[in-house]
Amino acid sequence: MISQTSTSTLRSAYANTLGETKPSKTNASAQTNKQESLSRVEQLKESITSGEYKINLDAVAKKMADELL
Repeated sequence: MISQTSTSTLRSAYANTLGETKPSKTNASAQTNKQESLSRVEQLKESITSGEYKINLDAVAKKMADELL
């Protein structure tokens, strides 16, 4: 029965898959997405610091109202 299987038995049975990292396209695309996110964050920081960042108050108010309902 499954309930009688010990944790150590399961860990040893799946030891090969627990620590493996597979180099794949998803890993590369995750790196690209992370870099794009970081550059976007930097752009936003610069816009806020320089006073160029504009907030759409109508959109913010609508989103807040939707969340409350």
